[in-house]
Amino acid sequence: MGASPKKNAPHAAAMGKEEQESLERNRKKAFYQATIEQIVDGWALGKPLLESTGKPGGYYRLTNYLRHYIITHESLPKGVHFMPEGRDSFNNIEPSFPVDFDSIIGEITLPE
Repeated sequence: MGASPKKNAPHAAAMGKEEQESLERNRKKAFYQATIEQIVDGWALGKPLLESTGKPGGYYRLTNYLRHYIITHESLPKGVHFMPEGRDSFNNIEPSFPVDFDSIIGEITLPE
């Protein structure tokens, strides 16, 4: 007979604080992923696509920004936020851009 999954699973007490925080971030990331995709994909509608990614410029910056915001605050952003400058795949600077979260989120809510 195989070992019990519980017996092999790391116990919270035996794990370091950093490991626990990493597991919690990963759990939240997975939990909110569908909502993040819904919001960012709605923002992307009608924007020109980049050949290199098939997504509009800023798509991944917005995705990462939104994921970080939701995991940190456990709420959706409100109002206008400026996405940070970024770099494209050729290391060219991509400018900062504003995102009005009130208009792109609409009636979307976080899962409970």
